[in-house]
Amino acid sequence: MDNPVFHIEKLNFWYGAKQALFDVDVTIRPNQSTAFIGPSGCGKTTLLRCLNRMNDLIERTRVEGKIALHGQGLYAPEVDVIELRKRVGMVFQKSNPFPKSIFDNIAYGLRIQGVNSKNDLADRIEASLRKAALWDEVKDRLNDSAMALSGGQQQRLCIARAIAVEPEVLLMDEPCSALDPVATAKIEELIQDLKKEFTIVIVTHNMQQAARVSDHTAFFYLGKLVEFDVTTKIFTNPANKQTEDYVTGRFG
Repeated sequence: MDNPVFHIEKLNFWYGAKQALFDVDVTIRPNQSTAFIGPSGCGKTTLLRCLNRMNDLIERTRVEGKIALHGQGLYAPEVDVIELRKRVGMVFQKSNPFPKSIFDNIAYGLRIQGVNSKNDLADRIEASLRKAALWDEVKDRLNDSAMALSGGQQQRLCIARAIAVEPEVLLMDEPCSALDPVATAKIEELIQDLKKEFTIVIVTHNMQQAARVSDHTAFFYLGKLVEFDVTTKIFTNPANKQTEDYVTGRFG
C-alpha cells in the first residue's frame, strides 16, 4: 500500500470519564478525500480534532492508541503542536473570518511564518484565493472587511486562509452545514480541485455530500468505527447491515 498520510490504530478517547472513541483503526491516503459520516455524537468530529490535536485545548481529555503522521506519532513528547497545526490545517463548521480586511485575513498566517514582503504576500494571497475559487469575486475589494462577505464566501475565505500557509492536510468539520445549496455546490467542487494538492478529511452529516466528494468513507456509530471502505462500496454495497441501514436512511 502507498505510504499513508495518517495511520490510526486502536485509538481510544475520553472526555473526562466519558469514552468517545473505541478502538478506531483508519488509514488516510494522500491526495484523497476521506469522509467521516454517522449520526450526531458518534465521534466523527472528535476523531477529526485528534488529527491536529485540537482536543488538547479541552480540559480532562485523554487519548490512548496510535495516530501517526507519516510514521511519526502525533502524541510523542517531541511533537511541536504549532508546527503540526501548520501541516494539518482546519476549516470549521461555522466560518470564522477575523474582523479584518480580506487581505489581512489571509496574510495573518503568512506573517506569522515570516512572510512580510508586500510582493510575496500579494502573490501568496492571490494564489490562495484562486485555489479557493474566490479571487474573481473579491480581487477589487481586498481591503474591505471580510465580515461583509456572504456566508459561502466567508467559508471559502477560511479555506483560502487555511491553505495559504501550505499545509499538507486540510481537515473540514461540516464545512457546508450553514450554507445554502449554491454555496455548498461551490465548496464541493472546490474539494475535488483541492485534493490534487492536499489530503482532505471531511466530517459531514450529509450523506449525498459524502458520496459526491470523498474517495473513502468511514461510518461511525456510538464512538465505534463500523465500516471503512471505498466510498462507492459504502454507498452501494456495504459489508455491514448497520452501514446499509444508515446510508439508506433507515436510521440516524
